[in-house]
Amino acid sequence: MIVKTDRRDARKLAGLLRAGELTAVWVPGEEHEALRDLMRAREDAADDLLRKRNQLSKYLLRLGMVPGAGVRAWGSAHKRWLESLKMPHPAQQIVYAEYLKAIDEVESRIERLDKEIEAFAEISEQAPVIRALQSLKGVRVHTAATVVAEMGDLRRFESAGQAMDYVGLVPSEHSSGQSRYRGGITKTGNSHARKVIVEAAWHYRHIPHLSEELKRRQKALPESINQISWKAQSRLNRKFRKLLARGKPVQVAVVAVARELVGFMWAIARQARSTQRTA
Repeated sequence: MIVKTDRRDARKLAGLLRAGELTAVWVPGEEHEALRDLMRAREDAADDLLRKRNQLSKYLLRLGMVPGAGVRAWGSAHKRWLESLKMPHPAQQIVYAEYLKAIDEVESRIERLDKEIEAFAEISEQAPVIRALQSLKGVRVHTAATVVAEMGDLRRFESAGQAMDYVGLVPSEHSSGQSRYRGGITKTGNSHARKVIVEAAWHYRHIPHLSEELKRRQKALPESINQISWKAQSRLNRKFRKLLARGKPVQVAVVAVARELVGFMWAIARQARSTQRTA
């Protein structure tokens, strides 16, 4: 027998709401969902490009064709090497040409999507935050737009720790009685944002430095935001080196840096909004 409890559940929810025991859930708006769709389409294209490049590489490896030592994969020298190749059999040449064409098509799709992302990032209601996040080393328009599209308004988090938890970059914990064990990161949050933040964190293994590109991105931003960016460079590079000196694997160090990078993103988003209100 099935017993309907809708009325009872509704009363219970109403009581919890009146007592302030319910936590509000952020619901993305229509524009936010549209930006998220655009960013995820770009992510799918990047995954597709990696897959097609791997297909070509494995095909050439099977034929015993490998680039010379010191040739960086998919760099300019590697592309010149690909253009010079001739397959042993006409049928194999057709296969090779199709693999190359498939790669060119995906690269063109990524280029088109990148242009659209740049355009939408400028007109989005989150444009001030997207611009401000690009003051950080390793964070360009694609990364900044992905963070905003997936995490929403970062000011909605009451603390940096909540933002870190949202993207699953906090350590997992197993506790029983007086014993407590901390494991790897939870990975229970937003995987799309976590992926680009970890990729950006790799840049902090290098010593603090203002490149010409980074100076250009920071030029029109308030000094308060640029100061947070420089503090991030100094602190995160120091943390990276300290963890490596303690014998931690480089991947563990990068994830630890990515967790703190989220905190700096949260601080910059709050500063960008407050600066916008006073302007």
